[in-house]
Amino acid sequence: MSLKTKKKGIWQLARESIIDGGPSMCQFAITSACNATCGFCNFAVDKMPIENRHHVSLEEAKQATEILYQNGVYFLIYVGGEPMLHPHLTEIIAHASSIGIAPMLVTNGSLLTKNKIDELAKAGLVSVIISIDAAEVTKHEQNRGLKGVCHRIKTANDYFKEYNIGTTASVTMSRLIDDYSQLPSFLESLGFDSVTFSYPLTTLASSYLGYAQSNLVDYTKEELDQRFEAIKALKKQFHVVNPTASIEDMQRHLKGEKENFGCLGGWKFFYLDWFLNLYRCHNWAEPMCHIKEFDGSQRIKDNCTACMMDCYRDSSVMQHIAISVSDGVKALKKGNIKQAFQCWFNQNNLTSIKSVMEEAKWLPRL
Repeated sequence: MSLKTKKKGIWQLARESIIDGGPSMCQFAITSACNATCGFCNFAVDKMPIENRHHVSLEEAKQATEILYQNGVYFLIYVGGEPMLHPHLTEIIAHASSIGIAPMLVTNGSLLTKNKIDELAKAGLVSVIISIDAAEVTKHEQNRGLKGVCHRIKTANDYFKEYNIGTTASVTMSRLIDDYSQLPSFLESLGFDSVTFSYPLTTLASSYLGYAQSNLVDYTKEELDQRFEAIKALKKQFHVVNPTASIEDMQRHLKGEKENFGCLGGWKFFYLDWFLNLYRCHNWAEPMCHIKEFDGSQRIKDNCTACMMDCYRDSSVMQHIAISVSDGVKALKKGNIKQAFQCWFNQNNLTSIKSVMEEAKWLPRL
């Protein structure tokens, strides 16, 4: 990304924050294929039939990216399956970067080589999230079915540091982790300095298959609440990206209590699959539209609290303050001073600001 594009992006972000609640983000599943055998995921290579493995074409990916950018999506997270199996990943990232989007990657790390990292860095990749399932090598590699992947991840993290590309460990909350306090030393040994937790999923309604009916993630509400407490305690030892306010909302969700923050899925955050169907999130049964039809009119803003998808719920907490500012400005323009002040001055705004400050170390990686 050129310096000129970066400057334009900063002004765009500032303008979007005041006028329209900040930029949007989309998770783009460019392939349904995967090379891992994770027990808690239906993308697993030993579960998915060959005929169900699909790649989006390079031209389709470029067109979709341009449509997303035109609709205010400035952060694009490439997921799968395993996105590094896509034969044109580098070109897809380069195109996104060239038009002003910040491209990010979620990967199991098995295909990260020095040459590939060189390519991705030069293409404009800004951040990487790498999956980790346990606090020890053997457990992680057995679940993934990827022997030697931990060494590859450690080496890759060294290379990413040379390019000043931030990496974050993504740990699914599962029974592969007995003691969360053991994670920091293991993650540090692999070269990580931050972790984000994926909340366990046993079902999803959309085309996304990152879930499974597995005893690894089949928790009682009480068990899951205890693990959320363990993650909050872990924040004293290591940088946990999930905001505390978001974790506590998930605990309220488990108990059936009113949650403080609704989800911005369908309004600011989206999921695009390999058939180019655009969903409001991973957990919505029907797509909003095909990407070629997306013009912004399909956006949905209803403060949904139906699920516990961390990637949507965490981001919604942090972007809440920008939405409140924007909503207040819109109300004021309509002459509704009372509504404007209600948007600007409420307890959730302060909590949202605190969440942003809590993640101040990590956010610049974007």
